[in-house]
Amino acid sequence: MYSVKEIFYSLQGEGAQSGRASIFCRFTGCNLWSGREKDRKNAVCNFCDTDFIGTDGQNGGKFETPNQLCEFLKSFWPEQSSTSPYIIFTGGEPALQLDQALVDACHQHGFEVAIETNGTKPLPNHIDWICVSPKADAEVIITSGDELKLVYPQALAQPEDFQDMDFTDFYLQPLDSPARPIHTQDVITYCLEHPRWKLSLQNHKVLGID
Repeated sequence: MYSVKEIFYSLQGEGAQSGRASIFCRFTGCNLWSGREKDRKNAVCNFCDTDFIGTDGQNGGKFETPNQLCEFLKSFWPEQSSTSPYIIFTGGEPALQLDQALVDACHQHGFEVAIETNGTKPLPNHIDWICVSPKADAEVIITSGDELKLVYPQALAQPEDFQDMDFTDFYLQPLDSPARPIHTQDVITYCLEHPRWKLSLQNHKVLGID
């Protein structure tokens, strides 16, 4: 059984795949915050801006089998496209639900599979694109992949804590808060001083893309 908060088709707004047409599958649940406001203050990740409670979101629901979920996901990809559907599993924390059976089923349906994870849980094999976004002092066990995308600033998660991990690209993304303009300038300064890191913006918010 897979519990999904929402599924939608849009453009990826962040990181290395920014601008790419994608099907987003947001699973319910997270291991770093309950999702309830009353628990935010004491959560490991207390700045999360995503609703991942329940299955009542856009096209959300419960799916009994990997094939059932894949068939539904495929319906969001343009029929006329000759490009393989690009699926991003996100959350919450998608590694709590994404298993080998679902990854394998996605590949059988011709999907390219991506995940956006906090890196604290083991992942199935053969995921095509792995993006790890560390949160606070939660132990990151996924230390290699395609991109590491760190929300900045985080007092308990500094860029130098992750720069020696085995990722192809390293991104800093300004924390979305009333102080975002200040955070953005700080990220620009850091990237200029440490060229291994690149600036990632939440372009979907800047441009008003759903």
